[in-house]
Amino acid sequence: MKILVSDKVSDEGVEILRQAHEVDVKHNLTPDELIATIPQYDALVVRSETKATRAVIEAAANLKVIGRAGVGVDNIDIQAATEKGIMVINAPDGNTVAATEHTMAMMLALARNVPQAYRSMKEGKWERGKFMGVEMRGKTLGVIGLGRIGTGVAKRALAFEMKVLAYDPYISEEKAEDLGIELAELDQIYAQADFMTLHLPLTPETKHLLNDGVFAKMKKGVRIVQCARGGVIDEAALVRAIEAGIVAGAAVDVFEKEPVLPENPLLKLDNVIVTPHLGASTKEAQLGVAVDVAAGVLAALNEEPVTTAVNMPPVPLRVMQLIKPYFQLVEKMGTLAVYLAEGRIQSIEVEYKGEISEVDSKMLTIATLKGVLNPILQEAVNYINAPTVAKSRGIKVREMKSQETEHFANLISVRIRTDKGDHRVAGTLFGEEARIVMIDGYRVDVTPRGLLLIVPHNDHPGIIGAVGSLLGEKKINIMSMQVVRTEEAGKSIMFLEVESDICNDSLLKIKALNGIFGAKLVNFDAK
Repeated sequence: MKILVSDKVSDEGVEILRQAHEVDVKHNLTPDELIATIPQYDALVVRSETKATRAVIEAAANLKVIGRAGVGVDNIDIQAATEKGIMVINAPDGNTVAATEHTMAMMLALARNVPQAYRSMKEGKWERGKFMGVEMRGKTLGVIGLGRIGTGVAKRALAFEMKVLAYDPYISEEKAEDLGIELAELDQIYAQADFMTLHLPLTPETKHLLNDGVFAKMKKGVRIVQCARGGVIDEAALVRAIEAGIVAGAAVDVFEKEPVLPENPLLKLDNVIVTPHLGASTKEAQLGVAVDVAAGVLAALNEEPVTTAVNMPPVPLRVMQLIKPYFQLVEKMGTLAVYLAEGRIQSIEVEYKGEISEVDSKMLTIATLKGVLNPILQEAVNYINAPTVAKSRGIKVREMKSQETEHFANLISVRIRTDKGDHRVAGTLFGEEARIVMIDGYRVDVTPRGLLLIVPHNDHPGIIGAVGSLLGEKKINIMSMQVVRTEEAGKSIMFLEVESDICNDSLLKIKALNGIFGAKLVNFDAK
């Protein structure tokens, strides 16, 4: 496959990609140049300079994944990518330490007026009294956003003997207590914080989170550190709050428009210190994000789930390690179930029994949808767009869980309901080997790979031989065969793993044999 690297990414990351695929490195492409060249590529790797707009994404005829070597993805149209089934991944861990340490550096510099004193001394002055600072010990730090970086800052602030108040609606009280911090509402933080640091993505909800109305609620003399994403703070409102004496100072690393224009008012204020988006600018971080995003891009191109995909349900690494062996199993079960089904699909039910029921299984359910929909739809269905595709076709999706299971430590079943009936397939792992162990209530032992011929028939001598002879005449090798008796007297089902495809004409001949009342060929490898 072909990969385009359109921004400066560490050579180590590029080399990882080159070991597996063809890679072109093209920096400083104009928007029109990017639109013109993107159709030939399967993957795009960017940092913050390249803008993957809707126009770029719509022109990307073959694109499967966009990799962002860093955390923020506001330069990528996530909605457009999701609609087109393009995975967007980032590298949230690679620069966590760098961004955390830069935040602390900015906070310390802000507290002690380090840049201003440095500039004064470079001008030949000795102005000790002019740059009186404040101690961080004993002060209240408000942390807005308690993700990886926010948590890292909170931990380091505790080492400085600060009191930490944090706002994050997605973290539990227990987790906060473990960290030694106190959860608070935003208004509480605004009223109490001596220092405030933001660690939020830029979304429609967070844009201009700090504005004139919010600054009016803040404790007078607050110092603000902005190392999150440009646009989370209304810069014009920040300038007004500083001039009004509400904000004693600010340390800003990210801006609404970058590069920053020389006339930006923040650059004119002596009590504002600025850096040119340096949060992730360490040698270690740039190497880390490049290696991480390269690994994610390769996984995505191999159609493997990626823990850092931003337009997929987030799955913690620990959970991903537990569920990853099941991905192939559930996808193949979905494929088998849809081959068995006839009529219009109304619903898909995925049931988890045993130990597997105790973990977050939403990604496994998405993999099941992928297996069901891919064989029947012309459009490509993947981990990104499978739920959207199912919903657009009016297919209801349901998960069920139970810790009880009779014969297996873990058992997953897929049931497809149509307007003509329903079919159920169940499977488990033997070690790490995927096995289908039940089809429509009948106990089987099928390895879900290649081609499987299913032949319901009357249970009398000669039937199996007739099917075998017909396949032999067509030089189709049978690799394994199972015969299962049904509950209906005198009826059985053959399950034959065959080595090569069976043409429609041969299937019709099998169906025409005396005592045969159906034949279906399941291609587990159908895309």
